[in-house]
Amino acid sequence: MTYRDIYDAWKADPEAFWLKAAEDIDWDRAPAKGWFDQGPVGEWFSDAMVNTCWNAVDRHVKAGRGDQPALIHDSPVTGSVQKITFSELRDRVARLAGALQAKGVVKGDRVIIYMPMVPEAIIAMLACARIGAIHSVVFGGFAARELAVRIDDATPRAIISASCGIEPGRIVSYKPLLDTAIDMATHKPEFCVILQREQEIAEMVPGRDFEWDSFQQDAVPADCLPVEGNHPVYILYTSGTTGKPKGVIRHSAGHLVALNWSMKNIYDIEAGDVYWAASDVGWVVGHSYICYAPLFAGATTIIFEGKPVGTPDAGTFWRVISEHKVKSFFTAPTAIRAVKREDPEGKLIGNYDLSALKAVFLAGERADPDTITWLEDKLNLPVLDHWWQTETGWSIAANPFGIEHLPVKKGSPSVAMPGYDVHILDDSGNETPTGTLGAIAIKLPLPPGALPNLWNAEARLHKAYFERFPGYYETGDAGYVDADGYLYIMARTDDVINVAGHRLSTGAMEEVLASHPAVAEAAVIGASDPLKGEVPLGFLCLKRGIEAPDEQITREVVAMVRDKIGPVAAFKTACVVERLPKTRSGKILRAIMAKVANGETVTAPATIDDPAILDEIAEALKKVGHIGQGDS
Repeated sequence: MTYRDIYDAWKADPEAFWLKAAEDIDWDRAPAKGWFDQGPVGEWFSDAMVNTCWNAVDRHVKAGRGDQPALIHDSPVTGSVQKITFSELRDRVARLAGALQAKGVVKGDRVIIYMPMVPEAIIAMLACARIGAIHSVVFGGFAARELAVRIDDATPRAIISASCGIEPGRIVSYKPLLDTAIDMATHKPEFCVILQREQEIAEMVPGRDFEWDSFQQDAVPADCLPVEGNHPVYILYTSGTTGKPKGVIRHSAGHLVALNWSMKNIYDIEAGDVYWAASDVGWVVGHSYICYAPLFAGATTIIFEGKPVGTPDAGTFWRVISEHKVKSFFTAPTAIRAVKREDPEGKLIGNYDLSALKAVFLAGERADPDTITWLEDKLNLPVLDHWWQTETGWSIAANPFGIEHLPVKKGSPSVAMPGYDVHILDDSGNETPTGTLGAIAIKLPLPPGALPNLWNAEARLHKAYFERFPGYYETGDAGYVDADGYLYIMARTDDVINVAGHRLSTGAMEEVLASHPAVAEAAVIGASDPLKGEVPLGFLCLKRGIEAPDEQITREVVAMVRDKIGPVAAFKTACVVERLPKTRSGKILRAIMAKVANGETVTAPATIDDPAILDEIAEALKKVGHIGQGDS
């Protein structure tokens, strides 16, 4: 069947489509129906009984593949590689789950996991799922204040953490951050389990803290506990969370069915294949495509503790793919841009055998055409953008590589996946004409795997996602659909700028800037202007070894935007910077940059990778005369 056949089959009978997909899951009690009109926005497979951990681990051992590697931990920062088979994973997960049960953790209890990229992070997630506990992973090394906010919102019975994380050239002490967060929080966990890493041994709090191995020493392994289909498997706080947290809930059954379907149909991954998502377990990609989906499919998943550059060089991605025979690789465009900046000619790629690799998938930030073209040219493989969100848990739009390899249109994540009825709406909620920029919205109901609610925040759920366009989920992204049904994500809705009454996409301008041969990465923001309302400002990160003066490059990109988008863009100013402010997940913080440009008082968000970058942005803006008088 073609993509169109499959999408049309879903649209004709969504419930039958997803019930058919559900046949690939091991159920304790199979769902009798798919869609339930209950809860804030509906639920999937609520009548079923199932266990997430069984489907990720035990069923593969039962099927005779216990000796296959389930996890490969590749850690260039420690110089080690560890492989854990499905049998070993089952035993380690069951033992930790049994130890948690012995300390009183029961179905419905929350457990916060605050860990680096180590196998124990995945083991902790699966151990919670095994006994019906609800895990909430917080990015390792997150600020104590932000961790405390999440502790108070999730009210965990336990916290599982590590003594430290390891970054290139430095140790990040987790335990002092955890201790401070617990002191700050109103809610206090009953106990903490700490993985002591040899790079730094943490000081333990007597009576509260337990060392990872000794905690489990006498544990009786726990069996998988069946839970209702609408029982939460986890809470994940969105990366943009500030102030009151926004915890996305994922229901067990829909999560299983959607992610399992996605592995074969989007990524072309089946049992025995090796899959690598180069992200972190603290983000949704880490939940969906490091931990759960590959294991549901019976694939080997890679846990990478390193960086795209600097551990030790810009060839580390290709080394991992070569050594472990990765078939499908998923990373963020920002990571590829970092590699491209350090190795513009792609010379390091030639050092490795990439014959096992069939495709590269990009998500997290808009994949500009220049980045895709560069990677296609260097790898001679399909490079496929796809688009989804923390809230959806899997792809809204993708090139369904496991069904058919659709023609690639650079700048587009391709077409809507089954489950997603995508519409482009104007400010009044009316459909826009083909090719016209508008708000991207998804007609309800959402598919399995998408958020059914927010933790402790149902009113906020409606305000954030369903209030503006009744009957639709508001994605917060702006874009358009072309005549072939291909979707283009041009900016966050907040990043669409209004220049003298013209609504313009920052993404379209960034696309032009990134096409300049000297530019490795670019960002465009809207700055306040007394005449035009807003004017665009460009930021350029240059490739290594560029000899042309900065002034020449900025003149050239200004001319390029005028030529390709037109004078209406009023694009007149660009400045060269060493780096762009980003979240730890790689998203460029354009709204914060705009505040700096407008002279507003800026507080560095907890998600920022390095707050010092904001001072660098301010200095660059002062040089071109485009910063207000506020504090930055």
